[in-house]
Amino acid sequence: MLYREAGQFKTNYVSDSAIFPLREDRIGLGLIILAAYALAFLGNSFLLQAVMIPFLVFSLASIGLNILTGYTGLLSLGTGAFMGVGAYACYKLMTAFPEVNVIVWIFVSGFFSAAVGALFGLPSLRIKGFYLAVATLAAQFFLQWCFIRIPWLVNYNVSGALDAPLRTLFGIPIMGPNATPQVRYLVVLTIVILLTWLASNLVHGRIGRMWIAIRDMDLAAELMGIRPLQTKLLAFAVSSYYCGVAGALLVFLWYGGAEYDVFNINQSFFILFMVIIGGLGSLIGSFFGAALIFIMPIVLGIVLPAALSPFGIAVGADTIEHLRFIIVGALIIFFLIVEPHGLARLWQIGKQKLLVWPFPY
Repeated sequence: MLYREAGQFKTNYVSDSAIFPLREDRIGLGLIILAAYALAFLGNSFLLQAVMIPFLVFSLASIGLNILTGYTGLLSLGTGAFMGVGAYACYKLMTAFPEVNVIVWIFVSGFFSAAVGALFGLPSLRIKGFYLAVATLAAQFFLQWCFIRIPWLVNYNVSGALDAPLRTLFGIPIMGPNATPQVRYLVVLTIVILLTWLASNLVHGRIGRMWIAIRDMDLAAELMGIRPLQTKLLAFAVSSYYCGVAGALLVFLWYGGAEYDVFNINQSFFILFMVIIGGLGSLIGSFFGAALIFIMPIVLGIVLPAALSPFGIAVGADTIEHLRFIIVGALIIFFLIVEPHGLARLWQIGKQKLLVWPFPY
């Protein structure tokens, strides 16, 4: 690591249970947040709209699935559908109550997704593993059918699509055709930081310890006084809440409108791959997984043609897409077999192998 823990003493319970007990960790996190906000003024529109906003949205969805799969040990294949519940709920709320600020409805829409997630999480008391995955897969197909067949969800729009009307915050458009990528990015970044802070407090507190106990050995956790049904349903509700908020951000602050097909089964697998590669049971791993899977094709599409063009080799978009699937598939196999904690664990090992800062504190 680049700094030492020696000399930083914990003199009370609050400092001992802090999420970031080291001063350097807190400083580093603050610098990362400042750099993220500065990017809104330094980056161009393509970087913000096509890279950073979807990266943050998928990171938030990965955090939601990681709470359920990584911390509680319950596999879900309905992430895309739960994201859709949040998006459709936000659309209905902001069209029914246009006088209320849309940021409020983005947060409230997550509660609708949480309720639906808890409902489909009821079988988790009796089944787990492959059978629970099949149950959540059924939720994916059922909810997707609802998105198609219930026109009330889109206010009987003949196109069947969700559209983002003009909405403002302090007089500045944050949604609709007049909203700039900078403003959208700042809103998404603030929401993701806030919910990540909340998730970090949850997983490092009493609720997080209950989830981990259920994940490691549910029978022993029940003997210790932990109620499996309430704990699992809470994990489903919290996970679905994060996915619902991510779905609302996906449609209204990135796409600017979407159809039901955005929340198909491919989206669920997409988020699951991010969690597996980033690291199960790690919040920072959710960001690593989203960065690798989403940003990697963009980087390949820019770097690979530029590197091979001097040799007269042309690389098409289909080749880039094939390479993406090959790399992602290989990484999934590698992390499932060799390192289940994913990139987050490799990040920790890499920090430990770095030279210690030569000057004592």
